[in-house]
Amino acid sequence: MNTFQLGDLTVNRMGYGAMQLAGPHVFGPPKDREQALAVLRELAALGVDHIDTSDFYGPHVTNQLIREALHPYADDLTIVTKVGATRGADASWLPAQSPKELETAVHDNLRNLGLEVLDVVNMRLMFDVMGPAEGDIEAHITALAELQQRGLIRHIGLSNATAQQVQQARGIAPIVCVQNQYNLAHRHDDALIDTLAQDGIAYVPFFPLGGFSPLQSSQLAEVAAQLEATPMQVALAWLLQRSRNILLIPGTSSLAHLRQNVAAATLVLPPETLQKLDQIKG
Repeated sequence: MNTFQLGDLTVNRMGYGAMQLAGPHVFGPPKDREQALAVLRELAALGVDHIDTSDFYGPHVTNQLIREALHPYADDLTIVTKVGATRGADASWLPAQSPKELETAVHDNLRNLGLEVLDVVNMRLMFDVMGPAEGDIEAHITALAELQQRGLIRHIGLSNATAQQVQQARGIAPIVCVQNQYNLAHRHDDALIDTLAQDGIAYVPFFPLGGFSPLQSSQLAEVAAQLEATPMQVALAWLLQRSRNILLIPGTSSLAHLRQNVAAATLVLPPETLQKLDQIKG
């Protein structure tokens, strides 16, 4: 696997997203706790050294599973988490973006992960839960920068952010990654990816396989059959070839799917295949 930088941290470009380890709708405990722990313990054997999580997954569930499975952590493991939201009793996603709420969230992540310092904290913006929306983020980033100065955070990233918000954040503190929705059929961030690549900043697409509505396309299925791969492997390989600053965090609660996802890092798509896949663009 080739690598990229998250600030001063070097990670393999194929990582893992822990969201699916929680219960239905990312709420409550996993359906199979032992299977969830087995998936996490398999990561190191597969060369995965970048885990994406958040204390609002569950809530608390995925962080506690990560700690149980992997603590004490390997020196080369990078754990990226998110703050900016909380969960209602009905599993709803609620903004929690005040400086006090952000500090509480950082301490929750530290406690549940068993860490003294968080490697990377993404500020999950909630002006619109469904996607990026403009709004002033000076107070958000300033609060995280103060926690960084206190030694609780190593690096800061953004999630669900517009290009303008990325620019604003970079004027306040160094930003090491942007985590937005992006995949074969959802390419609204093309220009942002290219801009970040020029500055050596990682772009981490969430829902790389379509999220709660998995990617479905006749072109994708056709290409996968020709390459003797799964459609999801082709979709991941396309992202890795899209730009060198893209880091992947596909999530799964299945050992078989985990191994298939990691294997996609070695799948090379020829130019004619890339042309076919470009026709999927929405």
